[in-house]
Amino acid sequence: MTLQPAVIRQLAEHLESAERNARAVTKITDAHPGLDWDDAYAIQDMIRRIKLERGHKVAGYKAGLTSRAKMKQMGVETPVFGLLFDYMSVGDGGEIKAAGLIHPKVEAEIAFVLKRPLRGPGCHVGSVLAATDFVVSAVEIIDSRYENFRFDLPSVVADNTSASRFVAGGVAREVMGLDLRTLGIVMEKNGEIVALAAGAAVLGHPAAAVAMLANALAARGEELPAGAFVMSGGATEAVAVAAGDSIHVRFQDLGSVSMRFV
Repeated sequence: MTLQPAVIRQLAEHLESAERNARAVTKITDAHPGLDWDDAYAIQDMIRRIKLERGHKVAGYKAGLTSRAKMKQMGVETPVFGLLFDYMSVGDGGEIKAAGLIHPKVEAEIAFVLKRPLRGPGCHVGSVLAATDFVVSAVEIIDSRYENFRFDLPSVVADNTSASRFVAGGVAREVMGLDLRTLGIVMEKNGEIVALAAGAAVLGHPAAAVAMLANALAARGEELPAGAFVMSGGATEAVAVAAGDSIHVRFQDLGSVSMRFV
């Protein structure tokens, strides 16, 4: 870690304010080029503290940059992890105010709900499936606070991995009998197909992303608790949206998810 606690708090407040006010800022490594992974997650942890102080609650966890398509799109090779908060949840079929976001994009994901705690190190796909209560379809609305959606990995981790909004589907399925690798996904924007994917786009199996998250948390002395809602990362590339757009995503065996931007 290279940053002092006062600087970590300052940067957390800076990014959290940018999110609340839908204001784009320059990536923080411009001013702090030595910022490392420990600094980045310390800033993210401080954002969590600020949110909790505001009365919000942690609603779940998210993996980001886990699909090969998304890694290629963003020019990175390493997945990142962040937090979801209660105010980010939007009901299926609901409206999302575009004015409250900077440059939103949507990506389709498979979300896991755990029936028992999951703790690393050593978690793998089998560990995740054994600990899973059910899976649901989901769409994450990401919204980097950085100008022109340009960032490096430490900056995006500090920015809580661009977490903004999420929508979960209403069809819950046990993992037994499902092949999450071949589960097909079709995303439509304003009635036109804009993305096709299968679960295997996420690290070969979406449960692999959850395992990586559990192992990463273990290195910080944390675990995924029973009942945790975990978004495994975008299987599709991120598709830009604006006011007036409608998104409908169909998931094989998991129903569909939709939302409108107003």
